[in-house]
Amino acid sequence: MKLKLITAVTAAIVAAAPAMAELTFTALSYRTGPYAANGIPFADGYQDYFTLLNERDGGIGGEPVNLIECETGYNTEKGVECYESTKGSGALVYQPLSTGITYQLIPKATADGIPVHSMGYGRTSAKNGEVFRNVFNYPANYWDGASVGIKHLLDINGGDISGKKVALVYHNSAYGKEPIRTLEELAKKHGYELTLLPVDHPGQEQKSQWLQIRRDKPDYVLMWGWGVMNQVAIQEAVNIRYPMENFIGIWWSGSENDVLPAGDGANGYKALTFHATGASYPLFDDIKTHVVDKGKAAGAGDQIGTALYNRGLYAAMLAAEAAKTAQAIHNTTALTPAQMRDGMENLEITEAKMTELGLPGFGPSFKVSCQNHGGDGLVAVVQWDYASKSWNMISDFQQSDQDVLNPLIAEDAAAYAAEAGITPGCN
Repeated sequence: MKLKLITAVTAAIVAAAPAMAELTFTALSYRTGPYAANGIPFADGYQDYFTLLNERDGGIGGEPVNLIECETGYNTEKGVECYESTKGSGALVYQPLSTGITYQLIPKATADGIPVHSMGYGRTSAKNGEVFRNVFNYPANYWDGASVGIKHLLDINGGDISGKKVALVYHNSAYGKEPIRTLEELAKKHGYELTLLPVDHPGQEQKSQWLQIRRDKPDYVLMWGWGVMNQVAIQEAVNIRYPMENFIGIWWSGSENDVLPAGDGANGYKALTFHATGASYPLFDDIKTHVVDKGKAAGAGDQIGTALYNRGLYAAMLAAEAAKTAQAIHNTTALTPAQMRDGMENLEITEAKMTELGLPGFGPSFKVSCQNHGGDGLVAVVQWDYASKSWNMISDFQQSDQDVLNPLIAEDAAAYAAEAGITPGCN
């Protein structure tokens, strides 16, 4: 069965659940707007994986996949409209692909009994499944990223960064502000000096921020950017001759789109990640055979193996594995959103399973539970090599500082529970 794609304008046509038995997934994508260059490869990877399952396996557990794609333009209001117009389709899970949209959908989807997977973004404290029962953010969140970023600095400084200056260049939005509290707490623990440098949407104007960096000479710069903001920041860093090996972006600031425009000046730039890049995995042979060679690829095929294509593929793979888990738990191939939620809450990803899927070593092993909807917080560091035009993994997947993060998550989740009138607990 071919995947069904719709826009926000035509989403209403799927208001009724599909007549035939199938598993419906949604993709709140953005192929247009200022962040399209980053949104397109993710959406392509997400769609291609489900196409692969349909073409090679006949779907998931014998049920064909129906993918509904709705264009948000990375706009929160449009994202909510997409949700409202598609939630009656029988959608098993929503992946908002935006922290702003995620914040708006948390209460809506919870009330509607539909799970949300904000993989590596969204509200970090949603890791607390006793409060955020329908929201999942495995395998890692922004606070994990911030912590492992600081761990990397500790690793390259013999375990001591006291007195070092660390600057955070961040998108001035809910997304960009997510790591601030964590970095402040880690500064108390490790004795570094933190400077905050917000950049307004869409991020094309950063002269003042980089003039301040040139003047203050921070030892390290962390970045929570997206879209054109990343390209501009990296070029500005090149312009002031900031050492690239001391410039580290979160995973949304670590795509080929971010570094290629700066040419060899971007060589040595680092980024955090929770999955691998490149197409040297057996699964990609299947994608070529069953998707690309059949003319069913979502895009032109030139994004396959890139950081964001692989992230979209990984998100779809985790959704499919959660669906398989739900089918096993409930002894049925046809699923409801409530059953899908159970599958997500009992998902376990092991290296053996990743190898079986054709993705050995691609991502970390982790286990989800009622108490823990976020996985184990395992993050790696990659570095851009201009000569090979590739990201090279320069660390293993390592766990974030749970001693610092767990109390912050508990505090934020408790505040949300009190505000929303939620009694924490497991069903």
